[in-house]
Amino acid sequence: MGGWRSLLLLGVAVPLSARVLWVGASAEFPTVEAALRAARPGDTVRLQPGVYREWGLVVEVPIVLEGNGAAVLDAEGGGEILRVRASGVTIRGLVLRRSGVSFLRDNAAIRLDSVQDCRIERNRLEENFFGIYLARSARCTVQENNILGKAEREASAGNGIHLWYCRDILVRGNTIAGHRDGIYFEFVQRSTVEENRSERNLRYGLHFMFSDSCLYRRNRFRENRAGVAVMYSRFITMEENRFEDNWGSSVFGLLLKDIYRSRIRRNVFVHNTVGMYVEGSDHNVVDSNRFERNGWALRLMASAQRNVFRANSFVANTFDLSTNSTRSFNELRGNYWSRYRGYDLDGDGYGDVPFHPVGLFALLVERFPPVVLFLHSLLVELLELAERVFPVLTPAAIVDPQPLMGQPV
Repeated sequence: MGGWRSLLLLGVAVPLSARVLWVGASAEFPTVEAALRAARPGDTVRLQPGVYREWGLVVEVPIVLEGNGAAVLDAEGGGEILRVRASGVTIRGLVLRRSGVSFLRDNAAIRLDSVQDCRIERNRLEENFFGIYLARSARCTVQENNILGKAEREASAGNGIHLWYCRDILVRGNTIAGHRDGIYFEFVQRSTVEENRSERNLRYGLHFMFSDSCLYRRNRFRENRAGVAVMYSRFITMEENRFEDNWGSSVFGLLLKDIYRSRIRRNVFVHNTVGMYVEGSDHNVVDSNRFERNGWALRLMASAQRNVFRANSFVANTFDLSTNSTRSFNELRGNYWSRYRGYDLDGDGYGDVPFHPVGLFALLVERFPPVVLFLHSLLVELLELAERVFPVLTPAAIVDPQPLMGQPV
Protein backbone atom coordinates (compact mmCIF):
# COMPACT_ATOMS: atom_id res chain seq x y z
CA MET A 1 0.00 0.00 0.00
CA GLY A 2 2.92 2.38 0.64
CA GLY A 3 3.69 2.63 -3.09
CA TRP A 4 0.07 3.54 -3.94
CA ARG A 5 -0.01 6.16 -1.18
CA SER A 6 3.11 7.73 -2.63
CA LEU A 7 1.49 7.94 -6.05
CA LEU A 8 -1.68 9.42 -4.60
CA LEU A 9 0.36 12.08 -2.82
CA LEU A 10 1.80 12.99 -6.21
CA GLY A 11 -1.70 13.60 -7.45
CA VAL A 12 -1.70 10.57 -9.74
CA ALA A 13 -4.89 8.62 -10.37
CA VAL A 14 -4.10 4.96 -9.73
CA PRO A 15 -6.37 2.17 -10.97
CA LEU A 16 -7.66 -0.35 -8.45
CA SER A 17 -5.96 -3.21 -10.34
CA ALA A 18 -2.56 -2.57 -11.88
CA ARG A 19 -1.67 -4.61 -14.94
CA VAL A 20 1.46 -6.29 -16.26
CA LEU A 21 2.01 -5.48 -19.93
CA TRP A 22 4.34 -7.99 -21.58
CA VAL A 23 6.50 -6.95 -24.51
CA GLY A 24 8.09 -9.43 -26.92
CA ALA A 25 7.75 -11.27 -30.21
CA SER A 26 5.15 -13.65 -28.77
CA ALA A 27 3.62 -11.21 -26.28
CA GLU A 28 0.60 -8.91 -26.37
CA PHE A 29 2.78 -5.96 -27.34
CA PRO A 30 5.45 -6.53 -30.00
CA THR A 31 7.19 -3.21 -29.33
CA VAL A 32 8.07 -1.19 -26.24
CA GLU A 33 6.53 1.89 -27.82
CA ALA A 34 3.15 0.19 -28.17
CA ALA A 35 3.20 -0.93 -24.53
CA LEU A 36 4.13 2.55 -23.29
CA ARG A 37 1.23 4.07 -25.23
CA ALA A 38 -1.17 1.56 -23.66
CA ALA A 39 0.17 1.83 -20.11
CA ARG A 40 -1.90 3.39 -17.35
CA PRO A 41 -0.63 4.73 -13.99
CA GLY A 42 0.56 1.90 -11.76
CA ASP A 43 1.12 -0.63 -14.56
CA THR A 44 4.29 -2.65 -15.09
CA VAL A 45 5.74 -2.89 -18.59
CA ARG A 46 7.88 -6.04 -18.62
CA LEU A 47 10.20 -6.89 -21.50
CA GLN A 48 10.93 -10.45 -22.53
CA PRO A 49 14.56 -11.29 -23.38
CA GLY A 50 15.59 -10.02 -26.80
CA VAL A 51 16.85 -7.00 -28.71
CA TYR A 52 14.40 -4.14 -29.28
CA ARG A 53 15.69 -1.75 -31.92
CA GLU A 54 13.80 1.27 -30.65
CA TRP A 55 14.60 4.78 -29.51
CA GLY A 56 12.79 8.05 -28.90
CA LEU A 57 10.61 6.28 -26.32
CA VAL A 58 8.66 8.45 -23.85
CA VAL A 59 7.19 7.45 -20.49
CA GLU A 60 4.20 9.72 -19.75
CA VAL A 61 2.61 7.98 -16.72
CA PRO A 62 3.97 6.50 -13.46
CA ILE A 63 4.86 2.89 -14.26
CA VAL A 64 7.53 0.28 -13.70
CA LEU A 65 9.53 -0.49 -16.85
CA GLU A 66 11.67 -3.53 -16.37
CA GLY A 67 13.60 -6.36 -17.95
CA ASN A 68 15.49 -9.29 -16.49
CA GLY A 69 18.95 -8.21 -17.63
CA ALA A 70 18.50 -9.80 -21.06
CA ALA A 71 16.14 -7.25 -22.64
CA VAL A 72 18.15 -4.84 -24.81
CA LEU A 73 17.02 -1.45 -26.11
CA ASP A 74 19.40 -0.73 -28.98
CA ALA A 75 19.10 2.70 -30.59
CA GLU A 76 21.70 1.82 -33.23
CA GLY A 77 23.01 5.39 -33.01
CA GLY A 78 19.63 6.88 -33.86
CA GLY A 79 19.20 9.17 -30.84
CA GLU A 80 17.94 9.35 -27.27
CA ILE A 81 16.55 6.03 -26.11
CA LEU A 82 14.22 6.71 -23.21
CA ARG A 83 12.77 9.97 -21.83
CA VAL A 84 10.77 10.03 -18.58
CA ARG A 85 8.22 12.83 -18.21
CA ALA A 86 6.18 11.38 -15.36
CA SER A 87 6.98 11.32 -11.65
CA GLY A 88 7.03 8.04 -9.74
CA VAL A 89 8.59 5.97 -12.55
CA THR A 90 10.95 3.02 -11.97
CA ILE A 91 13.30 1.72 -14.68
CA ARG A 92 15.27 -1.40 -13.84
CA GLY A 93 16.96 -4.46 -15.25
CA LEU A 94 17.36 -3.17 -18.82
CA VAL A 95 20.30 -3.03 -21.20
CA LEU A 96 20.39 0.27 -23.12
CA ARG A 97 22.97 0.84 -25.81
CA ARG A 98 24.16 3.12 -28.61
CA SER A 99 22.13 6.31 -28.10
CA GLY A 100 24.23 8.03 -30.74
CA VAL A 101 26.63 10.98 -30.68
CA SER A 102 25.15 14.40 -31.48
CA PHE A 103 26.70 17.86 -31.38
CA LEU A 104 23.24 19.46 -31.19
CA ARG A 105 21.48 17.23 -28.64
CA ASP A 106 22.67 15.56 -25.46
CA ASN A 107 21.40 12.13 -26.48
CA ALA A 108 21.09 9.97 -23.38
CA ALA A 109 20.19 6.36 -22.74
CA ILE A 110 17.80 7.52 -19.98
CA ARG A 111 16.69 11.12 -19.42
CA LEU A 112 14.56 12.29 -16.51
CA ASP A 113 12.91 15.56 -17.47
CA SER A 114 11.35 17.70 -14.71
CA VAL A 115 10.16 14.78 -12.57
CA GLN A 116 10.22 13.61 -8.96
CA ASP A 117 10.47 10.34 -7.04
CA CYS A 118 11.84 8.20 -9.87
CA ARG A 119 14.22 5.25 -9.58
CA ILE A 120 16.80 4.14 -12.13
CA GLU A 121 18.38 0.95 -10.86
CA ARG A 122 20.29 -2.18 -11.87
CA ASN A 123 20.52 -1.29 -15.57
CA ARG A 124 23.45 -1.77 -17.92
CA LEU A 125 24.28 1.08 -20.29
CA GLU A 126 26.70 0.49 -23.15
CA GLU A 127 28.30 2.83 -25.68
CA ASN A 128 25.91 5.74 -25.14
CA PHE A 129 26.67 9.44 -25.64
CA PHE A 130 25.27 10.41 -22.22
CA GLY A 131 24.32 7.63 -19.85
CA ILE A 132 21.73 8.81 -17.29
CA TYR A 133 20.73 12.48 -17.55
CA LEU A 134 18.59 14.23 -14.92
CA ALA A 135 17.31 17.76 -15.57
CA ARG A 136 15.21 19.84 -13.15
CA SER A 137 14.32 16.77 -11.13
CA ALA A 138 14.08 16.00 -7.41
CA ARG A 139 14.05 13.10 -4.93
CA CYS A 140 15.25 10.53 -7.46
CA THR A 141 17.57 7.55 -7.01
CA VAL A 142 20.20 6.35 -9.48
CA GLN A 143 21.48 3.10 -8.05
CA GLU A 144 23.58 0.05 -8.97
CA ASN A 145 23.81 0.79 -12.68
CA ASN A 146 26.74 -0.31 -14.83
CA ILE A 147 27.53 2.55 -17.24
CA LEU A 148 30.21 1.77 -19.80
CA GLY A 149 31.08 4.25 -22.53
CA LYS A 150 33.41 3.89 -25.46
CA ALA A 151 34.54 7.50 -25.80
CA GLU A 152 37.82 8.30 -27.50
CA ARG A 153 37.72 12.13 -27.64
CA GLU A 154 36.23 14.64 -25.17
CA ALA A 155 34.50 16.55 -27.98
CA SER A 156 32.47 13.50 -28.94
CA ALA A 157 31.82 12.16 -25.44
CA GLY A 158 29.07 12.79 -22.91
CA ASN A 159 28.96 12.13 -19.18
CA GLY A 160 28.05 8.88 -17.46
CA ILE A 161 25.68 10.35 -14.86
CA HIS A 162 24.74 13.98 -15.52
CA LEU A 163 22.66 16.18 -13.20
CA TRP A 164 21.53 19.71 -14.02
CA TYR A 165 19.37 21.86 -11.73
CA CYS A 166 18.41 18.98 -9.45
CA ARG A 167 17.94 18.52 -5.72
CA ASP A 168 17.75 15.68 -3.21
CA ILE A 169 19.19 13.05 -5.56
CA LEU A 170 20.85 9.82 -4.42
CA VAL A 171 23.57 8.39 -6.69
CA ARG A 172 24.72 5.12 -5.12
CA GLY A 173 26.65 2.01 -6.06
CA ASN A 174 27.12 2.74 -9.76
CA THR A 175 30.12 1.79 -11.90
CA ILE A 176 31.04 4.33 -14.58
CA ALA A 177 33.86 4.14 -17.13
CA GLY A 178 34.74 5.37 -20.59
CA HIS A 179 32.79 8.65 -20.60
CA ARG A 180 33.92 12.30 -20.60
CA ASP A 181 33.13 12.85 -16.91
CA GLY A 182 32.00 9.88 -14.88
CA ILE A 183 29.64 11.90 -12.66
CA TYR A 184 28.77 15.54 -13.39
CA PHE A 185 26.78 17.93 -11.18
CA GLU A 186 25.81 21.49 -12.08
CA PHE A 187 23.42 23.54 -9.92
CA VAL A 188 22.58 20.57 -7.72
CA GLN A 189 21.49 20.89 -4.08
CA ARG A 190 21.36 18.52 -1.09
CA SER A 191 22.35 15.39 -2.97
CA THR A 192 24.45 12.35 -2.07
CA VAL A 193 27.02 10.47 -4.15
CA GLU A 194 28.21 7.34 -2.38
CA GLU A 195 29.84 3.97 -3.00
CA ASN A 196 30.34 4.57 -6.72
CA ARG A 197 33.32 3.53 -8.80
CA SER A 198 34.34 5.98 -11.51
CA GLU A 199 37.44 5.15 -13.53
CA ARG A 200 39.18 5.51 -16.89
CA ASN A 201 37.09 8.49 -17.97
CA LEU A 202 38.47 10.96 -20.51
CA ARG A 203 38.33 13.94 -18.16
CA TYR A 204 37.10 13.80 -14.57
CA GLY A 205 35.88 10.89 -12.50
CA LEU A 206 33.70 13.43 -10.67
CA HIS A 207 33.09 17.03 -11.72
CA PHE A 208 30.74 19.38 -9.95
CA MET A 209 30.10 23.11 -10.02
CA PHE A 210 27.68 25.44 -8.23
CA SER A 211 26.38 22.52 -6.18
CA ASP A 212 25.95 23.24 -2.47
CA SER A 213 25.24 21.10 0.58
CA CYS A 214 26.14 17.80 -1.10
CA LEU A 215 27.76 14.68 0.38
CA TYR A 216 30.35 12.55 -1.46
CA ARG A 217 31.20 9.42 0.51
CA ARG A 218 33.03 6.11 0.00
CA ASN A 219 33.56 6.52 -3.74
CA ARG A 220 36.56 5.32 -5.70
CA PHE A 221 38.06 7.52 -8.43
CA ARG A 222 40.78 5.74 -10.34
CA GLU A 223 42.80 6.32 -13.52
CA ASN A 224 40.78 9.30 -14.70
CA ARG A 225 42.66 11.46 -17.17
CA ALA A 226 42.25 14.67 -15.12
CA GLY A 227 41.24 13.27 -11.72
CA VAL A 228 38.37 14.91 -9.80
CA ALA A 229 37.38 18.61 -9.92
CA VAL A 230 35.08 20.38 -7.47
CA MET A 231 34.38 24.05 -8.09
CA TYR A 232 32.34 27.04 -6.97
CA SER A 233 30.44 25.28 -4.20
CA ARG A 234 29.99 25.48 -0.43
CA PHE A 235 28.95 23.31 2.50
CA ILE A 236 30.39 20.20 0.85
CA THR A 237 31.39 17.03 2.70
CA MET A 238 33.83 14.63 1.02
CA GLU A 239 34.69 11.67 3.22
CA GLU A 240 36.13 8.16 2.97
CA ASN A 241 36.73 8.44 -0.78
CA ARG A 242 39.73 6.97 -2.57
CA PHE A 243 41.62 8.92 -5.24
CA GLU A 244 44.23 6.76 -6.92
CA ASP A 245 46.39 6.35 -10.01
CA ASN A 246 45.31 9.64 -11.56
CA TRP A 247 48.66 10.21 -13.20
CA GLY A 248 49.89 12.54 -15.96
CA SER A 249 50.57 16.15 -16.83
CA SER A 250 48.21 18.56 -15.02
CA VAL A 251 46.34 15.71 -13.31
CA PHE A 252 44.97 15.93 -9.76
CA GLY A 253 43.54 13.39 -7.40
CA LEU A 254 41.28 16.21 -6.20
CA LEU A 255 41.12 19.82 -7.39
CA LEU A 256 39.40 22.27 -5.04
CA LYS A 257 38.64 25.61 -6.69
CA ASP A 258 36.53 28.25 -4.97
CA ILE A 259 35.18 25.84 -2.36
CA TYR A 260 33.93 27.37 0.89
CA ARG A 261 33.11 26.10 4.38
CA SER A 262 33.45 22.45 3.49
CA ARG A 263 34.91 19.33 5.11
CA ILE A 264 37.40 16.99 3.42
CA ARG A 265 38.11 14.09 5.77
CA ARG A 266 39.21 10.45 5.98
CA ASN A 267 40.02 10.23 2.26
CA VAL A 268 42.97 8.36 0.73
CA PHE A 269 45.13 9.91 -1.99
CA VAL A 270 47.58 7.42 -3.40
CA HIS A 271 49.80 7.52 -6.49
CA ASN A 272 48.49 10.70 -8.11
CA THR A 273 50.52 13.36 -9.86
CA VAL A 274 49.02 15.82 -7.35
CA GLY A 275 47.02 14.44 -4.43
CA MET A 276 45.11 17.64 -3.68
CA TYR A 277 45.32 21.03 -5.38
CA VAL A 278 43.67 23.93 -3.54
CA GLU A 279 43.05 27.31 -5.15
CA GLY A 280 40.78 30.21 -4.19
CA SER A 281 39.14 28.21 -1.39
CA ASP A 282 38.43 29.51 2.12
CA HIS A 283 37.32 28.29 5.54
CA ASN A 284 37.58 24.58 4.80
CA VAL A 285 38.69 21.82 7.17
CA VAL A 286 40.93 19.13 5.68
CA ASP A 287 41.54 16.45 8.29
CA SER A 288 42.37 12.78 8.81
CA ASN A 289 43.31 12.16 5.17
CA ARG A 290 46.15 9.97 3.96
CA PHE A 291 48.51 11.17 1.21
CA GLU A 292 50.81 8.38 0.06
CA ARG A 293 53.24 8.02 -2.84
CA ASN A 294 52.00 11.03 -4.76
CA GLY A 295 54.18 13.33 -6.82
CA TRP A 296 52.89 16.35 -4.91
CA ALA A 297 50.74 15.41 -1.92
CA LEU A 298 49.33 18.91 -1.48
CA ARG A 299 49.67 22.00 -3.66
CA LEU A 300 48.33 24.95 -1.71
CA MET A 301 48.09 28.20 -3.64
CA ALA A 302 48.32 31.64 -2.03
CA SER A 303 44.72 32.33 -3.07
CA ALA A 304 43.58 29.60 -0.64
CA GLN A 305 43.23 31.12 2.81
CA ARG A 306 41.89 30.41 6.29
CA ASN A 307 41.80 26.65 5.73
CA VAL A 308 42.75 24.15 8.45
CA PHE A 309 44.88 21.05 7.78
CA ARG A 310 45.11 18.70 10.75
CA ALA A 311 45.59 15.01 11.59
CA ASN A 312 46.59 14.16 8.00
CA SER A 313 49.30 11.63 7.13
CA PHE A 314 51.92 12.48 4.50
CA VAL A 315 53.81 9.33 3.62
CA ALA A 316 56.53 8.79 0.98
CA ASN A 317 55.45 11.59 -1.35
CA THR A 318 57.99 13.22 -3.66
CA PHE A 319 56.85 16.61 -2.35
CA ASP A 320 54.65 16.77 0.73
CA LEU A 321 53.65 20.40 0.26
CA SER A 322 54.21 22.93 -2.49
CA THR A 323 53.04 26.53 -2.73
CA ASN A 324 53.57 29.69 -4.75
CA SER A 325 54.05 31.83 -1.65
CA THR A 326 56.52 32.11 1.22
CA ARG A 327 53.76 33.39 3.52
CA SER A 328 51.28 31.29 5.45
CA PHE A 329 47.57 31.94 5.00
CA ASN A 330 46.33 28.62 6.40
CA GLU A 331 46.71 26.56 9.57
CA LEU A 332 48.86 23.42 9.52
CA ARG A 333 48.87 21.64 12.87
CA GLY A 334 49.13 18.12 14.18
CA ASN A 335 49.84 16.30 10.92
CA TYR A 336 52.10 13.28 10.43
CA TRP A 337 55.07 13.76 8.07
CA SER A 338 57.18 10.72 7.20
CA ARG A 339 60.14 13.06 6.54
CA TYR A 340 60.05 14.52 10.03
CA ARG A 341 63.22 13.77 11.99
CA GLY A 342 62.35 15.42 15.28
CA TYR A 343 61.91 13.98 18.77
CA ASP A 344 59.30 13.84 21.52
CA LEU A 345 61.01 14.17 24.90
CA ASP A 346 57.83 14.83 26.87
CA GLY A 347 56.02 11.85 25.34
CA ASP A 348 52.85 13.69 24.38
CA GLY A 349 52.83 12.27 20.83
CA TYR A 350 53.84 15.54 19.20
CA GLY A 351 57.31 16.49 18.02
CA ASP A 352 59.13 19.02 20.15
CA VAL A 353 60.62 20.64 17.04
CA PRO A 354 58.36 22.24 14.41
CA PHE A 355 58.37 20.81 10.90
CA HIS A 356 58.73 22.91 7.74
CA PRO A 357 57.06 20.87 4.98
CA VAL A 358 58.00 23.12 2.06
CA GLY A 359 61.52 22.36 0.92
CA LEU A 360 63.70 24.71 -1.03
CA PHE A 361 63.65 22.47 -4.09
CA ALA A 362 59.82 22.36 -3.98
CA LEU A 363 59.81 26.16 -4.10
CA LEU A 364 62.18 26.13 -7.05
CA VAL A 365 60.00 23.65 -8.94
CA GLU A 366 56.91 25.76 -8.25
CA ARG A 367 58.59 28.83 -9.73
CA PHE A 368 60.62 27.11 -12.45
CA PRO A 369 58.88 23.81 -13.35
CA PRO A 370 61.63 22.52 -15.72
CA VAL A 371 64.06 22.11 -12.79
CA VAL A 372 62.03 19.06 -11.69
CA LEU A 373 64.29 17.18 -14.13
CA PHE A 374 67.04 17.48 -11.49
CA LEU A 375 64.90 15.71 -8.87
CA HIS A 376 67.29 12.79 -8.32
CA SER A 377 70.49 14.70 -8.99
CA LEU A 378 73.40 15.63 -6.75
CA LEU A 379 72.12 19.22 -6.81
CA VAL A 380 68.99 18.26 -4.90
CA GLU A 381 70.99 16.29 -2.35
CA LEU A 382 73.17 19.37 -1.78
CA LEU A 383 70.08 21.57 -1.38
CA GLU A 384 68.63 19.17 1.21
CA LEU A 385 71.93 19.20 3.07
CA ALA A 386 72.00 23.00 2.94
CA GLU A 387 68.48 23.15 4.38
CA ARG A 388 69.49 21.00 7.32
CA VAL A 389 72.60 23.06 8.00
CA PHE A 390 71.04 26.44 7.24
CA PRO A 391 67.30 26.18 7.95
CA VAL A 392 66.85 29.86 7.06
CA LEU A 393 66.60 28.66 3.44
CA THR A 394 63.26 26.98 4.23
CA PRO A 395 60.13 29.22 4.28
CA ALA A 396 59.77 29.90 7.98
CA ALA A 397 56.13 30.96 7.90
CA ILE A 398 54.86 27.65 6.50
CA VAL A 399 55.21 25.33 9.45
CA ASP A 400 53.49 22.58 11.38
CA PRO A 401 54.29 23.56 15.00
CA GLN A 402 53.05 20.23 16.42
CA PRO A 403 53.93 17.42 14.00
CA LEU A 404 52.60 14.01 15.01
CA MET A 405 55.17 11.35 15.84
CA GLY A 406 52.90 8.50 14.67
CA GLN A 407 50.38 8.07 11.90
CA PRO A 408 46.79 8.91 12.89
CA VAL A 409 45.22 7.30 9.79
